[in-house]
Amino acid sequence: MSFESPREPARRSLAVQCCIVGGGPAGMMLGYLLGRSGIKTVVLEKHADFFRDFRGDTVHPSTLQVMQELGLLEDFLKIPHQQLTHMQGMFGKTPIRIADLSRLETTCPFIALMPQWDFLNFLETKGARFPSLQILKNTEAIELVRDGSLITGVVAKVPDGTLQISADLTVACDGRHSIIREQAGLKVENIGAPIDVLWFRVGKSKADSDGIFARLQRGQMIVTIDRDDYWQCAYVISKGKIDDIKARGLDAFRDSVTSLAPILRPRIGDVRNWGDVNLLTVRIDRLTRWALPGLLCIGDAAHAMSPVGGVGVNLAVQDAVAAANLLFDKFSNGGPSLEDLEQVQRRRLFPARMTQTMQTVIQDNIINRALSGEDLKPPLVARLITAIPWLQGQTARLLGIGVRPEHVHSAQRL
Repeated sequence: MSFESPREPARRSLAVQCCIVGGGPAGMMLGYLLGRSGIKTVVLEKHADFFRDFRGDTVHPSTLQVMQELGLLEDFLKIPHQQLTHMQGMFGKTPIRIADLSRLETTCPFIALMPQWDFLNFLETKGARFPSLQILKNTEAIELVRDGSLITGVVAKVPDGTLQISADLTVACDGRHSIIREQAGLKVENIGAPIDVLWFRVGKSKADSDGIFARLQRGQMIVTIDRDDYWQCAYVISKGKIDDIKARGLDAFRDSVTSLAPILRPRIGDVRNWGDVNLLTVRIDRLTRWALPGLLCIGDAAHAMSPVGGVGVNLAVQDAVAAANLLFDKFSNGGPSLEDLEQVQRRRLFPARMTQTMQTVIQDNIINRALSGEDLKPPLVARLITAIPWLQGQTARLLGIGVRPEHVHSAQRL
């Protein structure tokens, strides 16, 4: 099975069974699974590569289990990464234990800390053996194509013009700012998020580590992810306060960061200017309807997650596994029906809703209260979890495995 290149001047169209818009975790995993099942699939990635410094880089046990089921785990774990088994935090000067992943009865009882571009490059490399899968980069979907009420594909912008792709199924995996879901007119329910995140990195000695994942003080919060030779930092701020922070100056920002996380002080000069700090606008929302005839939304395009818990990547992968399980055998007669597509929403809505509920509870009752300057004391539930190791295993399950984990049931047809 072969594809025509969209960059040949004489060829401006492409016909596939499934067109996936967006080369993030949901899109690349779904592309891999459908390609593995012999479905003629194209994944459209608007950028030239997967390198995005602000993408999440926590690969949870649920995703590692999927990699094992696909026979990819051994090679995947050869990619440089760190393994997080205990999630610990500081409430003011009080240490807390958030979760103990070593208590999980799963193949990999840890979170793998790995840049997301390595994860996506790995899926691309492993998927290259499937003749039915093609990844098109520098290819941006700009318009849905319709035949009455049926979505029949997309028009994409490529470096030398446009490419019209006809598909039995179009899947929106283009994130929380999805142009596909916007053009489809799908209604978005805004759940709300009172926080934003400033994302930056600070160098470190490989020997430096204090085991603290999250730190909260009155008016401040930071998460520090140990990436071996640098800290990936997420400084949490109240929504809309970025201009106030910048107005106080970069030196004041760096002082605030190091007072909260002294371990960053030796290399805080790596934050040279505001260009080294990315603002991530946090949103929690979900579609009321994930599908139309010929169209399905999954991942952040269906339900934007807060960074709380670092679960967004893994929810997206779970969506992709569920979609492949339910749809891989529906392409023989013109593609999945609307009823087939709605089964994906029925399968994945409950996990998305429950995860978002947990995130909003943490945001509203812990993080937002800390940022507002209220007296900071560990809540009772945090004190109980710290005191009772069994509870640390339960929180580890919620974070690492999630609600209703998916397992690979789609067929492999080389």
